[in-house]
Amino acid sequence: MMFNMKEAAMSTGATLRASFIGFFVGVLPGAGATIASAIAYMAEKKISGSDQFGKGDIRGVAAPEAANNASACGSFIPMLTLGIPGSGTTAVMVGALTLYNITPGPAMFVEQQDIVWGLIAALLIGNVMLLIMNIPMINVFARMLTIPLWFLVPAIATISAVGVYSVHSTTFDLLLMVGLGIFGYILRKMDFPMSPLILGFVLGEMLEQNLRRALSISNGNLVILLESPICKVVLAIALLLVPPIWKRWRRHRLKLAEE
Repeated sequence: MMFNMKEAAMSTGATLRASFIGFFVGVLPGAGATIASAIAYMAEKKISGSDQFGKGDIRGVAAPEAANNASACGSFIPMLTLGIPGSGTTAVMVGALTLYNITPGPAMFVEQQDIVWGLIAALLIGNVMLLIMNIPMINVFARMLTIPLWFLVPAIATISAVGVYSVHSTTFDLLLMVGLGIFGYILRKMDFPMSPLILGFVLGEMLEQNLRRALSISNGNLVILLESPICKVVLAIALLLVPPIWKRWRRHRLKLAEE
């Protein structure tokens, strides 16, 4: 039931990779910990090449949990620097700060240093407290896995249906939820990665709104999308570095599989 050194050594690489992924996904406004966990799980499953994910492989637990914690820290960056919440939790914190006439943004690091560094210290203390609280509860959490699927699946479906219906109170939303669930099941059976689909679905509306805003500022000139130095660096990495690294990694995987 306890975490041993062999499992620690086995999951160290997965933890570091997932922490890196989770942090940068957390920086994206609106992404949140759920998407970070999903992306980290799928990425680690592809990298490891193991068929034991979901059957007891410790990396399948370490990767999403590391991404979850890292994204919580990353979501504070857009909130503190730009005043844009990176998740639902930071959105609530922005509202709480506004009630006290504190506006998150670059000036906050100068005018409200005690609050900024207090939040950073609270993240560290919170992780230590979670570790202390969760270790004695390992046995209880493990017993939750004994809940039968015939009870768990209908309960999750019911809660999801209530949540979907409560937004607009329309039957169409329930039918759409069922349709998307069937569509997602088909994609999973066909081994399509779910993480890019979820990320695109969540960020699609935000990307479209900001694209329209940028084009209205530039009177429809697409060059404005390439003027930022950050944009140039990201595009250069995506076009020049990622494809050769990906191809080399796939060749290495195929070579190991043949051996």
